[in-house]
Amino acid sequence: VMIYQMELVALIMMSDIRARFGLVIIALFCVLAVVGTGLLDPIAQDIAYHQFADSRQLLGIPNFLNVVSNLGFFAVGVWGVYKILIKPVSNIVDEIRYVYTVLFVGVLFVAVGSSYYHLWPDNQTLVWDRLPMTMAFMALFSIILTEYVSARIGKILFPALLLTGFFSVVYWHFSELAGGGDLRIYILVQYLPLALIPVILFCFSAKFSQSSAYWLLLLAYVIAKMFEHFDAHVFAVLGFISGHSLKHLVAALGLYWLLKSFQRRDPLVAL
Repeated sequence: VMIYQMELVALIMMSDIRARFGLVIIALFCVLAVVGTGLLDPIAQDIAYHQFADSRQLLGIPNFLNVVSNLGFFAVGVWGVYKILIKPVSNIVDEIRYVYTVLFVGVLFVAVGSSYYHLWPDNQTLVWDRLPMTMAFMALFSIILTEYVSARIGKILFPALLLTGFFSVVYWHFSELAGGGDLRIYILVQYLPLALIPVILFCFSAKFSQSSAYWLLLLAYVIAKMFEHFDAHVFAVLGFISGHSLKHLVAALGLYWLLKSFQRRDPLVAL
């Protein structure tokens, strides 16, 4: 904690006006989000969440397209691990190469966990969908902190972020088993970084070129969430594919763009 505080003080002293403004906004968002979440009543998982528009069975696989649309995550996850570990790309912060690895291992596990969940959608299988998602979310957020704010802060916070993500799912799961259900921490883990990332991208200087890839990933995520929300409407209009299946494909496409940018970008500062 003392190391983190010293790093934060040094960062504030060295930052320009825009970065200082960004740090204030980040702190304000974090305080408001944590306090606001604590003031909410516990939020149980809506059982209707498991009722997807497209439940068609094909080749003996229930909810076929919702299952196989996860192949996009599987492909990006495998390719990402290959590019980071087997045939290493050089245009990343090598000091936290393991965090980039965790990101794509998480994406790979998302494909497995989400497929398992969509075969038998209920609260018990949803755990295995959400655990790897928090793994990928927290790794991505740590990477962005490292590449934009401070390599030291990103590295120090990563274990805490990862554990918080896992805890949010485990806590929700056991709260459901206890008969209450409380998604508040999981919601915070998923949506607070989503609010902070645009602030970070706008207020802090990029260490690499092609920073637009992070904006494209954010855009893909927002579109994916819209497809998820309008699952039935999309299926009614298109007929052959539902919004939830498109959610998987669009989110995987955003991650593909990000991985491609890792291969093409150049350092803007000495690393």
